[in-house]
Amino acid sequence: MKKIGFLSFGHWTPSPQSQARSAADVLLQSIDLAVEAEHLGMDGAYFRVHHFAQQLASPFPLLAAVGAKTRKIEIGTAVIDMRYENPHYMAEDAGAADLISGGRLQLGISRGSPEQVIDGWRYFGYRPIEGEDDADMGRRHAEEFLELLRGKGFAQPNPRPMFTNPPGLLRLEPYSAGLRDRIWWGSASNATAAWAAKLGMNLQTSTLKFDETGEPLHIQQAAQIRAFRGAWKEAGHTRTPRISVSRSIFALIDDRDRGYFGRGSQEEDKIGFLDEDTRAIFGRSYAAEPDILIEQLRKDEAIAEADTLLLTIPNQLGVSYNAHVIEAILTMVAPALGWR
Repeated sequence: MKKIGFLSFGHWTPSPQSQARSAADVLLQSIDLAVEAEHLGMDGAYFRVHHFAQQLASPFPLLAAVGAKTRKIEIGTAVIDMRYENPHYMAEDAGAADLISGGRLQLGISRGSPEQVIDGWRYFGYRPIEGEDDADMGRRHAEEFLELLRGKGFAQPNPRPMFTNPPGLLRLEPYSAGLRDRIWWGSASNATAAWAAKLGMNLQTSTLKFDETGEPLHIQQAAQIRAFRGAWKEAGHTRTPRISVSRSIFALIDDRDRGYFGRGSQEEDKIGFLDEDTRAIFGRSYAAEPDILIEQLRKDEAIAEADTLLLTIPNQLGVSYNAHVIEAILTMVAPALGWR
Protein backbone atom coordinates (compact mmCIF):
# COMPACT_ATOMS: atom_id res chain seq x y z
CA MET A 1 0.00 0.00 0.00
CA LYS A 2 1.23 3.49 -0.83
CA LYS A 3 -0.03 7.00 -0.32
CA ILE A 4 -0.35 8.67 -3.72
CA GLY A 5 -0.41 12.43 -4.23
CA PHE A 6 -0.04 14.89 -7.06
CA LEU A 7 2.77 17.42 -7.30
CA SER A 8 2.13 20.65 -9.21
CA PHE A 9 4.83 23.10 -10.24
CA GLY A 10 2.09 25.65 -10.88
CA HIS A 11 3.23 26.96 -14.25
CA TRP A 12 1.27 29.61 -16.07
CA THR A 13 1.72 31.29 -19.43
CA PRO A 14 -0.48 33.59 -21.52
CA SER A 15 -0.23 31.14 -24.43
CA PRO A 16 -3.65 30.22 -25.90
CA GLN A 17 -2.60 26.54 -25.60
CA SER A 18 -2.43 26.84 -21.80
CA GLN A 19 -5.42 26.38 -19.50
CA ALA A 20 -3.51 28.35 -16.85
CA ARG A 21 -2.77 31.79 -18.30
CA SER A 22 -2.29 33.82 -15.11
CA ALA A 23 -1.29 33.50 -11.49
CA ALA A 24 -4.96 33.68 -10.52
CA ASP A 25 -5.72 30.77 -12.86
CA VAL A 26 -3.02 28.61 -11.28
CA LEU A 27 -4.01 29.37 -7.71
CA LEU A 28 -7.73 28.80 -8.22
CA GLN A 29 -7.19 25.70 -10.37
CA SER A 30 -4.82 24.29 -7.73
CA ILE A 31 -7.61 24.51 -5.16
CA ASP A 32 -10.11 22.95 -7.56
CA LEU A 33 -7.74 20.10 -8.44
CA ALA A 34 -7.10 19.32 -4.77
CA VAL A 35 -10.86 19.12 -4.18
CA GLU A 36 -11.27 16.82 -7.20
CA ALA A 37 -8.27 14.69 -6.19
CA GLU A 38 -9.75 14.17 -2.74
CA HIS A 39 -13.04 13.13 -4.36
CA LEU A 40 -11.16 10.59 -6.50
CA GLY A 41 -9.49 9.09 -3.43
CA MET A 42 -6.02 10.58 -3.80
CA ASP A 43 -4.01 10.95 -0.61
CA GLY A 44 -2.08 14.19 -1.15
CA ALA A 45 -1.97 17.57 -2.91
CA TYR A 46 1.57 18.94 -3.09
CA PHE A 47 2.96 22.12 -4.61
CA ARG A 48 6.42 23.24 -5.72
CA VAL A 49 7.78 26.69 -4.79
CA HIS A 50 9.86 28.77 -7.22
CA HIS A 51 10.68 32.46 -6.91
CA PHE A 52 11.03 35.02 -9.72
CA ALA A 53 9.13 32.70 -12.07
CA GLN A 54 5.65 32.34 -13.53
CA GLN A 55 5.01 29.50 -11.09
CA LEU A 56 3.64 29.00 -7.61
CA ALA A 57 5.72 30.90 -5.05
CA SER A 58 4.24 31.87 -1.64
CA PRO A 59 2.74 28.56 -0.53
CA PHE A 60 0.87 29.28 2.69
CA PRO A 61 -2.16 31.19 1.36
CA LEU A 62 -2.70 28.36 -1.12
CA LEU A 63 -2.19 25.62 1.49
CA ALA A 64 -4.64 27.34 3.85
CA ALA A 65 -7.24 27.72 1.08
CA VAL A 66 -6.89 24.05 0.09
CA GLY A 67 -7.19 23.10 3.74
CA ALA A 68 -10.41 25.08 4.09
CA LYS A 69 -11.94 23.47 0.98
CA THR A 70 -10.99 19.83 1.69
CA ARG A 71 -11.44 17.44 4.60
CA LYS A 72 -9.09 14.44 4.30
CA ILE A 73 -6.36 14.92 1.72
CA GLU A 74 -2.81 15.66 2.88
CA ILE A 75 -1.61 19.12 1.84
CA GLY A 76 2.05 19.75 1.27
CA THR A 77 5.00 21.24 -0.54
CA ALA A 78 7.85 19.69 -2.47
CA VAL A 79 9.73 21.83 -1.76
CA ILE A 80 10.08 25.25 -0.09
CA ASP A 81 13.53 26.75 -0.67
CA MET A 82 14.79 27.58 2.82
CA ARG A 83 17.41 30.02 1.52
CA TYR A 84 14.52 32.47 1.01
CA GLU A 85 12.70 31.89 4.30
CA ASN A 86 12.48 33.69 7.63
CA PRO A 87 12.09 30.71 10.01
CA HIS A 88 10.07 32.71 12.55
CA TYR A 89 7.53 34.09 10.11
CA MET A 90 7.35 30.70 8.40
CA ALA A 91 6.61 28.96 11.70
CA GLU A 92 3.62 31.27 12.24
CA ASP A 93 2.32 30.77 8.68
CA ALA A 94 2.80 27.01 8.85
CA GLY A 95 1.07 26.79 12.23
CA ALA A 96 -1.93 28.73 10.93
CA ALA A 97 -2.24 26.67 7.73
CA ASP A 98 -1.95 23.43 9.70
CA LEU A 99 -4.67 24.44 12.14
CA ILE A 100 -6.99 25.49 9.29
CA SER A 101 -6.49 22.07 7.66
CA GLY A 102 -6.98 20.14 10.89
CA GLY A 103 -3.38 18.89 11.07
CA ARG A 104 -3.01 17.73 7.45
CA LEU A 105 0.05 19.79 6.49
CA GLN A 106 3.07 17.86 5.14
CA LEU A 107 5.77 20.47 4.51
CA GLY A 108 8.66 19.60 2.23
CA ILE A 109 11.59 21.96 2.64
CA SER A 110 15.10 22.01 1.18
CA ARG A 111 18.20 24.08 0.49
CA GLY A 112 16.68 24.75 -2.94
CA SER A 113 17.89 24.43 -6.50
CA PRO A 114 19.28 26.83 -9.12
CA GLU A 115 16.72 29.61 -9.53
CA GLN A 116 15.67 32.14 -12.17
CA VAL A 117 17.99 34.90 -10.92
CA ILE A 118 21.50 35.00 -9.51
CA ASP A 119 21.45 34.62 -5.71
CA GLY A 120 17.76 35.48 -5.55
CA TRP A 121 17.69 35.03 -1.77
CA ARG A 122 19.75 38.23 -1.48
CA TYR A 123 16.73 40.21 -2.68
CA PHE A 124 14.81 38.72 0.24
CA GLY A 125 17.38 40.13 2.65
CA TYR A 126 19.42 37.01 3.43
CA ARG A 127 23.19 36.52 3.39
CA PRO A 128 25.33 33.53 4.33
CA ILE A 129 27.26 34.17 7.51
CA GLU A 130 31.05 33.85 7.57
CA GLY A 131 32.14 30.37 6.58
CA GLU A 132 28.80 29.47 4.94
CA ASP A 133 27.66 29.11 1.37
CA ASP A 134 24.03 29.46 0.35
CA ALA A 135 23.36 25.73 0.86
CA ASP A 136 24.66 25.96 4.43
CA MET A 137 22.43 28.99 4.97
CA GLY A 138 19.38 27.06 3.77
CA ARG A 139 20.13 24.20 6.14
CA ARG A 140 20.68 26.67 9.02
CA HIS A 141 17.28 28.25 8.34
CA ALA A 142 15.79 24.75 8.33
CA GLU A 143 17.27 23.89 11.71
CA GLU A 144 15.96 27.16 13.18
CA PHE A 145 12.51 26.41 11.77
CA LEU A 146 12.50 22.90 13.25
CA GLU A 147 13.46 24.22 16.66
CA LEU A 148 10.65 26.80 16.59
CA LEU A 149 8.13 24.07 15.74
CA ARG A 150 8.89 22.35 19.04
CA GLY A 151 6.80 25.06 20.66
CA LYS A 152 9.21 25.86 23.47
CA GLY A 153 9.15 29.36 24.90
CA PHE A 154 12.22 31.48 24.07
CA ALA A 155 11.16 35.16 24.06
CA GLN A 156 11.28 37.31 27.20
CA PRO A 157 7.79 38.72 27.88
CA ASN A 158 7.20 42.44 28.27
CA PRO A 159 6.57 43.27 31.96
CA ARG A 160 3.87 45.74 30.83
CA PRO A 161 2.17 43.93 27.93
CA MET A 162 -0.95 45.11 26.11
CA PHE A 163 -2.54 41.71 26.84
CA THR A 164 -1.96 39.30 29.70
CA ASN A 165 0.78 36.74 28.95
CA PRO A 166 0.92 33.14 30.13
CA PRO A 167 3.74 32.46 32.61
CA GLY A 168 7.30 31.94 31.42
CA LEU A 169 9.02 32.58 28.12
CA LEU A 170 6.80 33.00 25.09
CA ARG A 171 6.66 30.93 21.90
CA LEU A 172 5.41 31.86 18.46
CA GLU A 173 1.69 31.58 17.87
CA PRO A 174 -0.36 29.98 16.51
CA TYR A 175 1.30 26.74 17.52
CA SER A 176 0.19 23.46 15.96
CA ALA A 177 1.14 20.36 17.93
CA GLY A 178 2.46 17.53 15.77
CA LEU A 179 3.59 19.63 12.81
CA ARG A 180 7.25 19.09 13.72
CA ASP A 181 6.85 15.40 12.82
CA ARG A 182 5.38 16.32 9.41
CA ILE A 183 8.38 18.17 8.01
CA TRP A 184 10.18 16.56 5.05
CA TRP A 185 13.61 17.31 3.60
CA GLY A 186 14.00 17.31 -0.16
CA SER A 187 17.35 15.60 -0.61
CA ALA A 188 19.49 15.36 -3.74
CA SER A 189 22.35 13.38 -2.17
CA ASN A 190 22.97 10.49 0.19
CA ALA A 191 24.76 12.77 2.65
CA THR A 192 21.87 15.22 3.03
CA ALA A 193 19.42 12.31 3.33
CA ALA A 194 21.42 11.06 6.31
CA TRP A 195 21.57 14.62 7.73
CA ALA A 196 17.77 14.90 7.46
CA ALA A 197 17.34 11.56 9.22
CA LYS A 198 19.55 12.68 12.08
CA LEU A 199 17.29 15.73 12.59
CA GLY A 200 14.13 13.64 12.49
CA MET A 201 12.74 14.88 9.19
CA ASN A 202 10.93 12.72 6.67
CA LEU A 203 12.54 12.29 3.24
CA GLN A 204 11.50 13.54 -0.20
CA THR A 205 13.52 12.50 -3.22
CA SER A 206 12.45 13.83 -6.59
CA THR A 207 13.02 13.26 -10.29
CA LEU A 208 16.47 14.85 -9.91
CA LYS A 209 19.44 13.67 -7.85
CA PHE A 210 23.17 14.29 -7.75
CA ASP A 211 24.77 11.60 -9.89
CA GLU A 212 26.91 9.87 -7.27
CA THR A 213 27.45 6.43 -8.84
CA GLY A 214 26.55 6.60 -12.54
CA GLU A 215 23.69 4.13 -12.04
CA PRO A 216 20.07 4.72 -13.15
CA LEU A 217 18.16 7.22 -11.03
CA HIS A 218 15.84 4.69 -9.40
CA ILE A 219 18.79 2.56 -8.24
CA GLN A 220 20.63 5.57 -6.81
CA GLN A 221 17.46 6.72 -5.06
CA ALA A 222 16.84 3.28 -3.57
CA ALA A 223 20.35 3.37 -2.09
CA GLN A 224 19.69 6.92 -0.85
CA ILE A 225 16.51 5.76 0.89
CA ARG A 226 18.34 2.87 2.55
CA ALA A 227 21.04 5.30 3.74
CA PHE A 228 18.31 7.51 5.18
CA ARG A 229 16.71 4.60 7.03
CA GLY A 230 20.07 3.52 8.38
CA ALA A 231 20.81 7.01 9.70
CA TRP A 232 17.30 7.23 11.18
CA LYS A 233 17.78 4.00 13.09
CA GLU A 234 21.22 5.09 14.28
CA ALA A 235 19.78 8.39 15.55
CA GLY A 236 17.39 6.45 17.77
CA HIS A 237 14.11 8.06 16.70
CA THR A 238 11.06 6.20 17.92
CA ARG A 239 8.54 6.97 15.18
CA THR A 240 8.55 5.51 11.66
CA PRO A 241 9.64 8.08 9.03
CA ARG A 242 7.79 8.86 5.82
CA ILE A 243 9.59 8.65 2.45
CA SER A 244 8.33 9.92 -0.90
CA VAL A 245 9.58 9.72 -4.46
CA SER A 246 8.33 11.87 -7.35
CA ARG A 247 7.66 10.50 -10.81
CA SER A 248 6.07 11.59 -14.09
CA ILE A 249 3.65 8.75 -14.88
CA PHE A 250 0.95 8.78 -17.55
CA ALA A 251 -1.39 5.95 -18.52
CA LEU A 252 -2.16 6.16 -22.23
CA ILE A 253 -5.83 5.25 -22.45
CA ASP A 254 -7.26 7.69 -25.01
CA ASP A 255 -6.21 9.86 -27.94
CA ARG A 256 -5.55 12.87 -25.70
CA ASP A 257 -3.07 10.88 -23.63
CA ARG A 258 -1.33 9.55 -26.72
CA GLY A 259 -1.23 13.00 -28.28
CA TYR A 260 0.32 14.61 -25.21
CA PHE A 261 2.61 11.85 -23.94
CA GLY A 262 2.71 8.98 -26.41
CA ARG A 263 5.78 10.06 -28.36
CA GLY A 264 8.28 8.24 -26.15
CA SER A 265 10.73 11.15 -25.99
CA GLN A 266 11.68 10.79 -22.29
CA GLU A 267 12.07 7.05 -21.79
CA GLU A 268 15.63 7.28 -20.46
CA ASP A 269 17.29 9.14 -17.60
CA LYS A 270 19.26 12.20 -18.61
CA ILE A 271 22.53 13.63 -17.30
CA GLY A 272 23.09 17.36 -16.83
CA PHE A 273 24.91 19.88 -14.68
CA LEU A 274 23.23 22.07 -12.05
CA ASP A 275 26.34 24.24 -11.96
CA GLU A 276 29.95 23.94 -13.07
CA ASP A 277 30.74 21.25 -10.51
CA THR A 278 27.47 19.42 -9.84
CA ARG A 279 26.59 16.55 -12.14
CA ALA A 280 22.95 15.50 -11.79
CA ILE A 281 20.74 12.74 -13.11
CA PHE A 282 17.21 13.58 -14.22
CA GLY A 283 14.65 10.80 -14.11
CA ARG A 284 12.78 9.42 -17.07
CA SER A 285 9.05 9.79 -17.61
CA TYR A 286 6.74 6.78 -17.69
CA ALA A 287 4.07 6.89 -20.40
CA ALA A 288 2.49 3.72 -21.79
CA GLU A 289 -0.69 1.67 -21.95
CA PRO A 290 -1.66 0.55 -18.44
CA ASP A 291 -0.48 -3.07 -18.75
CA ILE A 292 2.94 -1.98 -20.02
CA LEU A 293 3.13 0.81 -17.45
CA ILE A 294 2.47 -1.63 -14.62
CA GLU A 295 5.39 -3.82 -15.66
CA GLN A 296 7.71 -0.83 -16.03
CA LEU A 297 6.84 0.49 -12.58
CA ARG A 298 7.41 -2.90 -10.95
CA LYS A 299 11.10 -2.48 -11.81
CA ASP A 300 11.46 0.96 -10.18
CA GLU A 301 13.44 0.18 -7.02
CA ALA A 302 12.99 3.61 -5.43
CA ILE A 303 9.20 3.50 -5.73
CA ALA A 304 9.30 0.07 -4.09
CA GLU A 305 11.31 1.47 -1.17
CA ALA A 306 9.06 4.50 -0.58
CA ASP A 307 5.70 4.69 1.20
CA THR A 308 4.50 7.75 -0.76
CA LEU A 309 4.46 8.46 -4.50
CA LEU A 310 4.04 11.99 -5.82
CA LEU A 311 2.85 12.21 -9.42
CA THR A 312 4.09 15.31 -11.21
CA ILE A 313 1.22 16.75 -13.21
CA PRO A 314 1.00 18.97 -16.33
CA ASN A 315 -1.01 21.68 -14.58
CA GLN A 316 -1.27 23.85 -17.71
CA LEU A 317 -3.52 21.22 -19.29
CA GLY A 318 -6.27 22.14 -16.83
CA VAL A 319 -8.19 20.63 -13.93
CA SER A 320 -10.36 18.27 -15.96
CA TYR A 321 -7.48 16.64 -17.82
CA ASN A 322 -5.34 16.30 -14.70
CA ALA A 323 -8.25 14.70 -12.84
CA HIS A 324 -8.40 12.21 -15.74
CA VAL A 325 -4.65 11.51 -15.35
CA ILE A 326 -5.04 10.98 -11.61
CA GLU A 327 -8.08 8.73 -11.96
CA ALA A 328 -6.34 6.54 -14.53
CA ILE A 329 -3.41 5.90 -12.19
CA LEU A 330 -5.62 5.27 -9.15
CA THR A 331 -8.00 2.87 -10.90
CA MET A 332 -5.98 1.20 -13.69
CA VAL A 333 -2.40 1.08 -12.39
CA ALA A 334 -2.20 1.35 -8.59
CA PRO A 335 -4.39 -1.69 -7.76
CA ALA A 336 -2.36 -4.00 -10.01
CA LEU A 337 0.82 -2.96 -8.21
CA GLY A 338 -0.64 -3.44 -4.74
CA TRP A 339 -0.65 0.29 -4.01
CA ARG A 340 -4.40 0.21 -3.44
